[in-house]
Amino acid sequence: MSRVIALCFLLLASVLGYLHIDSRPAWAPFAVPYTVDSAHQSEDSPETPESNKPAKTLKNAAPVKLAQPSLRMDWLPDTGAPSVHAASLIALKDGGVRAFWFAGSREGAPDVVINTAVFDPQASRWSAATVVMDRVSAEKGLSRYIAKLGNPVPARMADGRMQLFFVTVSIGGWAGSSISSVISDDEGLTWGRPQRLISSPLINLSTLVKSPAMLFADGRLGLPAYHEWIGRFGEFLRIDASQVIDKRRMSSGRGAIQPVVFSDGPQDASAFFRQTRSSSQPKQIPVSETNDAGQSWAVTKDLEIPNPNSALAALTLANGTRLMVLNNIEAGRYRLVMVMRESNSAQWQVIQVLEDDESLANDQHREFSYPYLISANGEDAHLAYTWDRKKIRHVYFPAAWFKHAVSSLKEREAQ
Repeated sequence: MSRVIALCFLLLASVLGYLHIDSRPAWAPFAVPYTVDSAHQSEDSPETPESNKPAKTLKNAAPVKLAQPSLRMDWLPDTGAPSVHAASLIALKDGGVRAFWFAGSREGAPDVVINTAVFDPQASRWSAATVVMDRVSAEKGLSRYIAKLGNPVPARMADGRMQLFFVTVSIGGWAGSSISSVISDDEGLTWGRPQRLISSPLINLSTLVKSPAMLFADGRLGLPAYHEWIGRFGEFLRIDASQVIDKRRMSSGRGAIQPVVFSDGPQDASAFFRQTRSSSQPKQIPVSETNDAGQSWAVTKDLEIPNPNSALAALTLANGTRLMVLNNIEAGRYRLVMVMRESNSAQWQVIQVLEDDESLANDQHREFSYPYLISANGEDAHLAYTWDRKKIRHVYFPAAWFKHAVSSLKEREAQ
């Protein structure tokens, strides 16, 4: 009987939630961060934009062996915690980069805290780590019991302030999550009181965040989120400060979470997901598209790149080049690569193997996961990812590195 009552309550909440979001007006267009210079387009490229063409499968060629300029690799500060995970990054106004990650005795433990540190590009050095949020501080600020914290995701608000979204759980596992946020007026040195995002009028549970937000032309944020309770699917939240003013379903069923979004213009965008499908279904990357600035999403053909139920990172450079970092294997997380798709191409190609334990015995495979990509100036890239749950690796790709990668790919194709 109790199950019937719970199901009725859930159905009522779903109907009310649908009526709530369906009554909202059309969304503002996406703010386009970069204008692709026509000089970067191929002279013989077709008139139809490549972003509107289906992307081809990953090219199974050997990755480019790059000489100088070299990558810059280091580690986020060691706080002594046995387990670290879910790093994220944001560019600072002074040219630095601030990182966030959670650390504790294990994922989901009561002692997990959200740390932050700043990378100085001039000195090529990270500052000491400080704590942004712990369980006790979250409880005090949110005035509710908090069992665990996770998945910090920073964003830049239209007024220049920094907003940090993070996952909180009061009961149960990650399926019982909700999203909270704090705002900083001083680039992350100090933070205001946390506020819980209300993404459902009745059952505000099972909403998590992992991927970067997008900016709308009206200054509001579009935050890719996802659910893990009953269904496993993506949602796109439209946020004004710390208030969810609308939300839209990005996928359905139980097979696609943790969306990352590529903007194709003011109205168009594509979302790539971590697949959580049953063993009988393809272990590839699910894709959804929108043509009305996120107000509605349609599931399209998979991107035929292997995905082992693991998160991916996405970034578009100023010249239209798209990057992703992912585990391009069907099981495990022991191989991590960067793939690239040029603006005038439909082909994804491996340009760097970051980690690969394939030659080791299965019981010696380490985990390389949860990548996160940003650019400080539109031409470079900073990457952070989990290294065997013990460290967070940081990799810097200078603009010259990408130019060399593109040149090397073209030389190989010409041969």
